Amino acid sequence: MDQEIERSIIKTYRKTIWSKFIKAIKNYQLIKENDKIMVCISGGKDSFLLAKCMQKLEEHSEVPFQVKYVVMNPGYSEDNIAKIKENAQKLNLDIEIFTSDIFEVVKEKGGKSPCYLCARMRRGFLYSKAKELGCNKIALGHHFDDVIETTLISMFYGSEIKTMLPKLKSTNFEGLELIRPLYLVKEQDILAWRKHNNLDFLNCACMVTAKKCGDTGEGKRLEIKNLIKDLRKINPNIDHNIFMSLTNVNLECILGYIKNNQKYSFLDDYNKK
Repeated sequence: MDQEIERSIIKTYRKTIWSKFIKAIKNYQLIKENDKIMVCISGGKDSFLLAKCMQKLEEHSEVPFQVKYVVMNPGYSEDNIAKIKENAQKLNLDIEIFTSDIFEVVKEKGGKSPCYLCARMRRGFLYSKAKELGCNKIALGHHFDDVIETTLISMFYGSEIKTMLPKLKSTNFEGLELIRPLYLVKEQDILAWRKHNNLDFLNCACMVTAKKCGDTGEGKRLEIKNLIKDLRKINPNIDHNIFMSLTNVNLECILGYIKNNQKYSFLDDYNKK
């Protein structure tokens, strides 16, 4: 079964998944010689696909690097943990599971923003685990659609133009870097890969909100996801255009920007011309 799944990534979905995975790694210089990378598996389709891509790359890369596959259990049900173990075995992934009390803390202190607190706590636990394992990088399974959706959420609800970067240095854990190797892979292609191989992964499985996220989730991200879906009917290239706009920011035609926590206005240079 694992060989068929591997073959589908390299052959059936070579153009839509594997090539874009490799392109992101090369274009954004995500992996360097002797890196020790902790791949974080949440139990969902994205992180399991990332793990398989990283496993395949480690086997054949001319640049030597090491990979560790880690699952953080924030308080999943026994059934969900069993499902993660089953999929890891099916995909021939040697995973390490460690437990945290995130769901318990978030349930008690999360208030109206449990997802925000959960995300912050997850990041802290993962960075600490990476340090413990001697890793210098953490790989997460965020994909192309996550980038676009994050950009629009920031604009519509945060009043700022900000996106999810392909790599990011930690400000609290010196020497640690976060990378997103699926940065250019579209979610529709991940879903196609999952369906092609008849795989069944977890969605969010959150014990706090008692709701499923991802494919059937609720909230602002789903709202934006549906908006993009509708806009794509008018302009099939809408997601690509949003993405490319983030690489073509014209500083001469914006009202202001922030750099190093310093705010700049177009007026700063206006009278100098």
